[in-house]
Amino acid sequence: MNHYKPFLLLLLLGGLLTACQSTSRVQTLDPKSPESVHSCVKKLTDVIVYDIFSPPVASRIYTYTALAAYEAGRFEDSSQPSLTQHLNDFPAMPKPEAGQSYAYTLAGVKAFCFVAEKLTFSKDTIRQFEARLLERFRVSVDKPTYERSIAFGEQIAKKIMERAAKDHYKETRGMERYSIKQDIEDKWLPTPPDYSDAVEPYWGLISPMGMDSASQFKPERPYPYSRNPQSPFWKEVVKVYETGNALDEEKKAIARFWDDNPFVSQHSGHLMIGRKKMTPGGHWMAIAGLAARQTKANWVKSAQGYALTASALLDGFISCWDEKYRSEYLRPVTVIDKFLNPRWESYLQTPPFPEYTSGHSVISASAASVLSQLYGANFAFHDTTEKEYGHGERSFHSFMEAAEQAGISRMYGGIHYEFSCKRGMEQGKKVGSWLLLKTGLSASLAQR
Repeated sequence: MNHYKPFLLLLLLGGLLTACQSTSRVQTLDPKSPESVHSCVKKLTDVIVYDIFSPPVASRIYTYTALAAYEAGRFEDSSQPSLTQHLNDFPAMPKPEAGQSYAYTLAGVKAFCFVAEKLTFSKDTIRQFEARLLERFRVSVDKPTYERSIAFGEQIAKKIMERAAKDHYKETRGMERYSIKQDIEDKWLPTPPDYSDAVEPYWGLISPMGMDSASQFKPERPYPYSRNPQSPFWKEVVKVYETGNALDEEKKAIARFWDDNPFVSQHSGHLMIGRKKMTPGGHWMAIAGLAARQTKANWVKSAQGYALTASALLDGFISCWDEKYRSEYLRPVTVIDKFLNPRWESYLQTPPFPEYTSGHSVISASAASVLSQLYGANFAFHDTTEKEYGHGERSFHSFMEAAEQAGISRMYGGIHYEFSCKRGMEQGKKVGSWLLLKTGLSASLAQR
């Protein structure tokens, strides 16, 4: 049997070598690098796309995860204040133990992943991502600090989830189905090609982050429905119809770039194929990441930008959806198919909820208001976030310019009236400005 000993020794040495190589492959991570929070948001976007969350629900997920990350990681910069203490209905956040060492960015990552796992369906994906990221921290941080930071991140996350449990989301899951008003000519009806049920008819009941109520920034009443060719409403219908019939390549490109429909169905005979994409909120979270990287923002400022942008998005959706299901305004394709051209199709697929106001316009203006305050009103950037979805890239001189293009893209796409986009922009600016005022950042940032 002695002739087996050299072979066994080689196997043992080979195993040890493999283990050493496996350990050495774990890349260290600078705890202060903002890339950890950027990677968290990107992974969450991928999960949201995969799980096909609706845009309003996605904004809620972004908000709680980003706030958790910021509230745990902000202690890396002692000058940064809590955001949740100025927002609605959050409990007091835990404080780190005096005299003890923490890796606060590690705590922020843990808090983010803890909340993300609670709020998404693809929990294993989040767990695997978290394990890989935390392992990179583990080789950079001593064990007591690592364990203390993980525990602190969980404490913050659990407090964030206390608020999430009371924001009426669960209650809206069990409410009665939205009743379509088939016999009322001026009310919203499901639209082709799928004629899907209305999305999130009770989203206006979700507790807002900064607004006093969902109706705080209620826009003026939409134009009264009329088939009189001289009426404001009919002129808006004709404008959508004529614009859609004469789209040039630039307008088509703008419409596609800002489409951000999380699930677009393509029909060929009896075959239906679905294409998944980012939500409009995910697009603006990606823009927040672009701005942070472009300015070389540190971990805390990057996390703050994500948290405020997400909160602005959530409040924008709450404000907009409150109005959508108040006015129950019908979509252009419904009117055009019935009275102008029964074979007309909007360039973009019309999403399944009432028209007024334009959701893209509201949430884009709200997010742009926050980002303009954080990074500057004339912040120029190159938006590459749509490349992976096949929609190219575009450059903007400011966040608000991008928001205005996002808004008008919905008219180019044939799914909104022009006045709905313009009024949505006004509504969103008010939502975003109020959030900044509520958190005290409009004054503090202006003094820098």
